[in-house]
Parts: sequence; structure tokens; C-alpha cells
Amino acid sequence: MIVLISGCAGGTALNVGESSINSEQSAALVSDRPFSYDDYETVLQTYVDDRGQVDYKALTANPQALEQFNAALARLSRDTYESWTEAEQIAFWINAYNSLTLQAIIANYPTQSIRDIPGVWKWLKFEVMGEEMTLDEIEHEVLRKEFDEPRIHMGLVCASIGCPILLREPYVGGELNRQLDGQTLKFLALEQNFKIDRDQNKVHLSSIFKWFGDDFKNQYGGTEKFAGTEKEKAVLNFTSQYLDERNRKYLVEGGYDIQYLDYDWSLNEQ
Repeated sequence: MIVLISGCAGGTALNVGESSINSEQSAALVSDRPFSYDDYETVLQTYVDDRGQVDYKALTANPQALEQFNAALARLSRDTYESWTEAEQIAFWINAYNSLTLQAIIANYPTQSIRDIPGVWKWLKFEVMGEEMTLDEIEHEVLRKEFDEPRIHMGLVCASIGCPILLREPYVGGELNRQLDGQTLKFLALEQNFKIDRDQNKVHLSSIFKWFGDDFKNQYGGTEKFAGTEKEKAVLNFTSQYLDERNRKYLVEGGYDIQYLDYDWSLNEQ
């Protein structure tokens, strides 16, 4: 369901995927039950392939599991969330971002790119723990501001080819390090995201590292090795952890130019 309401600066704000459960019914549900990712896992296993591409046509025709999971995001109590470990909280928000992004796409399907959806990051409203939030608020006001975990950028998927691939399992606290490390390895293995060109003496980086490179400085900055600005040195220090010894040595020694790759905003569709 999409409800149009008046937005800022004469724009249009949108509420997407509102649950059919009203507030009284929602309040009557048991809020402290164990939170389940089962419906979301069903979506990932059914509609996402090993390349992280999504069968949006089929998902649009059969949205029940996705809608049930997103309704659970809305019903989760703040007290339950705050009882979780930091890793569990990070996993929750990454899953929420990715699942709600899927909801935004199928609510506007067919589309060639997520950028064709007006206000998809800043105006589109979703309910999480009883509060209306945008995708930008989840990413920038919660994940980036409340947690010092730059690997979130290897997990967040904005429904585009340029993004990391969509993992076919939910993120969970106990497996978060393994999952984010695995996602980083997959991301850097694709030349559309990272490439060393020794012939031209250049290192090509995903635009994700240009946009969010500052997030890597706290954990990976402060080094005199590598090339580029302080932000770029931090990013290269991070990426080097996932490379073989030969490529890591090349990055550490510096003396190369850094270029950013064009970002592919086309839909990550099967």
C-alpha cells in the first residue's frame, strides 16, 4: 500500500508497505517474543541468486513473506532491541535496510533503477520499532552514527549493480564478522569495484569508498603507508587486509594514482 502525504519543500512524502495491522492490534502482540528472520530468509533464498541478483517480478507477485518480515520490523519493541548485543543490533539494521529497499522496489516495479523512484532515500517512510524512518536515516543516522563498523558498506544493498551483492542469508550477530568479511572479499574480487592496474600504475576504487571513506579512518587511518589522502590511505589499509601478499605489498609501498570507478545504478535484477 502506498499513501501520499504532503512533504517538505512542496515535495511528496510516501509511506510504503504499511501493515494491515492497526495500532491496537499491534500493541496486543507479544513484543518480547524472539525476533525471527525466517520470513526474510525465505525471501532471500527464493528470489535472490548466487550473484546477489533479485527476481523482482516474482517477488512483486508474491510479496507476502517480505511484507510479514517488514511488519515484524514495525512491531519490534525498543526494549527488546536494546537488550541485544551491538553485533545483533548492527545485523538488524542491515537486514532492515536491505529488506525495506526490496519493499521500495516492488512497490514501484517495474523500474530501471532505484534512482527513478522519487524520494526513495529521503522521503519514503517505513515503520521500524513503531517509528517512521527513511532509508537515509537508517544508514546515516543509525548505522554510521551509532556504530563504528565501516564494513556496513559491504552489507548495505541499494538494489543496484554497483552495490555489494545481496547476501542470500540474513545477517545475525553471532555470524556478523564472518558475513561482513565474506562480503568484503566478494566485493573486492569484482573489477567493477576494485582493480590494480600495474601497467598504468593506478588503483581503481569503487565510488562507495569515495562517498564513505571517512568511515574507515577511525579503525584503519593514521598510517604513513599507502598512497593518497588520509581518507584514501585508510580505505587502502582496509582493502589490503583482504588481498594476497603481492597486491597488499603493492598498495603498502604507494607511488600509484588512485581513480574512482563509475557507479552502476542499474537495477540488480535477474
